[in-house]
Formats: sequence, structure tokens, C-alpha cells
Amino acid sequence: MTQIKAIIVDDELHGRKALQRGLAENCPEVTVLAQCETPEDGIDKIRALRPNLVFLDIQMPNLSGFDVLQQLSPIDFEVVFVTSYDQYAIKAFKFSALDYLLKPVDPDELIQAVQRAVEQLERAGGPYRYQSLLNNIDHTSGKIEKLAVPTLDGIDFYKTEDIIYCDADGHYTTLYLVGKRKEVISKTLKDFENLLSQSGFFRIHNSSLINMRHIQKYVRGEGGYVVLTEDHHVTVARRKKDAFLGMLDKI
Repeated sequence: MTQIKAIIVDDELHGRKALQRGLAENCPEVTVLAQCETPEDGIDKIRALRPNLVFLDIQMPNLSGFDVLQQLSPIDFEVVFVTSYDQYAIKAFKFSALDYLLKPVDPDELIQAVQRAVEQLERAGGPYRYQSLLNNIDHTSGKIEKLAVPTLDGIDFYKTEDIIYCDADGHYTTLYLVGKRKEVISKTLKDFENLLSQSGFFRIHNSSLINMRHIQKYVRGEGGYVVLTEDHHVTVARRKKDAFLGMLDKI
């Protein structure tokens, strides 16, 4: 059994105690090296004790969990984020394939999170996933100007203004970019929708997510279709038509 050295960073005493108890009762492979009440103490303890795994609260006084990671970059440990809310952050976690636990922490979800952390520790690419998250989470409003996509050997960056539309291809998504470029990404269209819906993108069809800024023309019909930059034609699903027309009124 792989032994894990962990640190808990959470400003709430009951949260730290509950997580410590949950780990002791359900995850014998985890040894908690320290519990930290402040993000500043967390930074110091992580640097000094070099854990494999950090359970990191997001909302804390003075510094957020994201601020903690920024100060510790590059990151050579796994992180399980602990949060009570912040739906946008959760979408960003999912996009970067990062783990999180909702408070109060469910024992079964805790066990699964630890198991996934063990699996990730045996793989490469962890630091890139966290840097991708930090790039995508900078805009707390949810609006992203530059999309950071984690890959096995680094991070690919795309200006959202350059993405004309995204097209579903099973578990992959094709990005159609200005300049007649296209890229195939190993993320589902739903992943892109979750992250980009606050940034002017709208899913007009089960297989298509368009950048509303690139609409050149809308042609009416049962659902109709849109003409986008560089003469891309994309069908509007009938069930999406009313919502799409409502979005057009806001442009």
C-alpha cells in the first residue's frame, strides 16, 4: 500500500478535525503531518514538510487556496480542494481533471479522492494540471480571456476571442480557430461549455458550442443556422432556438 504524507489547510477548526477523523477512520495509508489554520502557515508547512498530498480549503482569510498554490508553484504534490460552494471553481477543477470535496465531506468521496491522488502521484503531468487551473480561475467572474488546456507535456493556451466554435467528437472536441486553424482536444464539449458559458459562448446544438462574438448572420428556419467567421455554417437545434434568439438580443 502506497503511504501518503498529507497536510490539511483549513481555517475552520471543525473542518480540520472532521477531515482528520475521516482520514483516520477510512484511509489508513494517509498520515497527516500537520493541520494548518491559516494559509500562511500552510505555505510554511508545505515547504518544510514536503507532503505528497494537500487538502486545501478555498475560502480562507487573507489568501485563498488558489493564492496558496500560486506561492508554491511549481507544484510537486497532489491537491484535493475542499469547498462549501463556488460553482465556477468546481467547473474549473473538472476541466483541469482536479479533485475536490464538498463540505461536509462524505466518507466514500474522501476514500475515492485519496485513491485518485495515489493514482495521480504515479503519473506525470500533475504540475501542468494545476497551472492550467490557476490560469482558468484568475477571472473570478467566470469570464476567461485565455483558455489554458492541460496536456501530457505542458499547457496549450488559446485566446477565447480566437475560438470561433467548438464541435463535439465523442470524448474529444475540435476547436475551430481564426486563421482556418483547428485543434482536437481530449475534453468533452460539456467540459468546454461549463468553463466558457460565462465568456460569451452558447451551445446551439448538442454537438456545437459557438462564440457569439463570431456570428455573422442568422438564417431562420425550423431551428435555422448561423454563419460564423470564415464562413462556418452551424445548425441551431429547434429546442435551442428560443434561448439562442434571447442571447442574440443581448449582443
